[in-house]
Amino acid sequence: MSAALLVAPDTAIPGLAHLQAGRWAEARADLLRACAFGDVSAVTRINLAIAEDRLSPDGRATLRAVAKAFPLWDEPPLRLAESHRRAGDVAEAIAQYRQTLELNPDRIEALIGLGILLLGSGDPATAQTLLLRCCGLTPDNAEAWDALGLALSMTQESGLAEAAFAKAQALRPHSLTIALRRAGAAFAAGSQDAELARLENALTTDPLNAAVLTARGVMLDRLGRADAAVEVLEVAVELAGEAAIPAAALAVALLHAGQFSAAVPALRRAVALAPDDPGLRNDLAAALNRIHRYREARAILEALIAEHGEQPAYLCNLCNALVSLGDQAAGVALARHAVVRFPDQPLPWRTLANALVYLDGQVSVELTAATGRAAALLPRGSAAAIPRAAEPERKLRVGLLSASLRTHPVGWLTLAGFEALDPAQFELICFGQSPSDDAMQRRFQAAASGWHTVTRQTPAETAAQIRRERIDVLIELGGWGDQGMLAVCAERAAPVQIKWAGMQSHSTGVAEMDWMLADRWEAPPGSEARYCEKLLRLRDGYVCYSPSPLAPEVAPPPSARLHRITFGCFNNLAKITPAVIACWAAILHRVPQAGLLLKAHQFADAVTADAMRAAFAAHGIAGQRLDLRGSTSHRGQLLQHADVDIMLDPFPYSGGLTTCEALWMGVPVVTLPGETFASRHSASHLRNVGLPEFIAADLVDYQEIAALWAADPDGLAALRAGLRDSMRHSPLCDGPRFGRSLGAALRHAWAEACAA
Repeated sequence: MSAALLVAPDTAIPGLAHLQAGRWAEARADLLRACAFGDVSAVTRINLAIAEDRLSPDGRATLRAVAKAFPLWDEPPLRLAESHRRAGDVAEAIAQYRQTLELNPDRIEALIGLGILLLGSGDPATAQTLLLRCCGLTPDNAEAWDALGLALSMTQESGLAEAAFAKAQALRPHSLTIALRRAGAAFAAGSQDAELARLENALTTDPLNAAVLTARGVMLDRLGRADAAVEVLEVAVELAGEAAIPAAALAVALLHAGQFSAAVPALRRAVALAPDDPGLRNDLAAALNRIHRYREARAILEALIAEHGEQPAYLCNLCNALVSLGDQAAGVALARHAVVRFPDQPLPWRTLANALVYLDGQVSVELTAATGRAAALLPRGSAAAIPRAAEPERKLRVGLLSASLRTHPVGWLTLAGFEALDPAQFELICFGQSPSDDAMQRRFQAAASGWHTVTRQTPAETAAQIRRERIDVLIELGGWGDQGMLAVCAERAAPVQIKWAGMQSHSTGVAEMDWMLADRWEAPPGSEARYCEKLLRLRDGYVCYSPSPLAPEVAPPPSARLHRITFGCFNNLAKITPAVIACWAAILHRVPQAGLLLKAHQFADAVTADAMRAAFAAHGIAGQRLDLRGSTSHRGQLLQHADVDIMLDPFPYSGGLTTCEALWMGVPVVTLPGETFASRHSASHLRNVGLPEFIAADLVDYQEIAALWAADPDGLAALRAGLRDSMRHSPLCDGPRFGRSLGAALRHAWAEACAA
């Protein structure tokens, strides 16, 4: 019996026009009218069943009745399969597709439908058999070739997959999804350069093809050429009209290019074009987090969870937003919930570890457990690092692994040390982001003999590249941050692996990480049990600060013109906990004329600023005593130190670069170190510049130090006037001295590896 129903050319078939247009109620009315006049043909009955099925789940019974009435006809089970597939009943859909193929082994829709469902069910091998048959029967069917390409990709046959996608693209040259899948298969097959050349050649004959432009942009982005990708994708977006895929690809490239603010409108456009895509909304929230618009991100994520249920990415992005808004307890509670819901995924554990360092109270035991669990869940390949001959005295190849080898806290706190390493003893090779015109990145490039872009590679690919470069000592500079590369270290990329700077808040938990670079103040004797790494303590501090060339001269103390003391903190709001607010309020009560200047990205949001004023008001501090400022340029932030007499360091996550900058601008910092690595940064810096008297033993001592110095404006003025010169000659800013200490530490780590 013929299966040509909805597409039949006979316009006399009752309800056909309505069926083809998806007007199910009108089609049903026409078909019922036809039945009333005695038309009980198979075509009318199946079309009526289709209309009723679309109008109500109960309509599926009509399809079953038709299947029973015509047991040798393949159309009813096919329509039942499609009905169950739409309803998400995969098992029954598969059964009905199989029934269809038993009746008609050549039914194209069943071959494709069953093949796609088997792909989703984890059976790509069977799917390939079905789809190969389908492509043989209908070689001009783009959907069949596309599905075959997906099946081949799932069995790692990337070259054959690319060929299948090429067939599909020839049939649908303007399909965005097929173009992207073909480029992805070519990338997986290792023929990236050939694919890029093919795409560029295709544009010479069809320069306005949005699909080819999008694929080329995505390919450029995956090759680490984000800036070039942005240019191509901007054109693709304009040509693609109402398609969401190019807008989303442009947003991703903008994020990779560091253009976070520009990525947000691109994602908003993609969301508007595909409002039912929760992934795009999550990406938008993540981008808003990156540009410090946490309240907007929070609203999007809470709506996503309400509509689509809990997913690891939604929960973790929401945790980050909550912590960044100063609600550390709620953020940690959410992260704890996420690890219970998704215990076998590393993202929730990593998020919990990153959130715990901001929480009031002693959390090192839970923190150690969280980092250890996150690390244990990282994938690990079978390859081991290339064995090296035990030559403790030879010149070492040192790899720097980070996406932050640029103007960034990592650069300000490490670059002087790398530049001061003895080139006769150490050769630097960088594994990081794409080269750019960033001034600090140019200094990294000048200090290194090689630069490799790895940010768009998998951890296994990066580890393999590091092994090929025969790196002896690998230094990871990103930690558990969103651009960190601890997963590369889990692959054992080098014989000796060291964690330093860049989200260095606690032990990494990565068993393959051999050492944690520290000092005797960051990791005092007795703290070894908190680290899975061995502690590689430097002679002085654990970092070397490179002052910004933009820094203005030290200004006179503001108390001289205001006749009152101004306390300040320029740290992220995530570090300002309820306990910190209570402590600072107590200090303001002890120094009743003093003001408090807080500067953070988040205070550009009026609601967040009002919440901070309310928090202090709950402790009896009037709002006019607070000066809340939002973000500025880097030089603008340095200039605003002129408005602060004494900096108050937050706890339990202390300042790092912010403390160094305050000291350079002549402003002392009162700090309260705790037990975690993150809580002790300022203590290390103050020791190295000779200001141990600003390090508190406990909360009472913290308040006492602040109040005593506030009562001595002359002493503050004298300290301010000489602090920059003292700092310039201290170990904290002595690059050559630090370089010798760093070199000795690297030698020690290598010698120990050779001895082993």
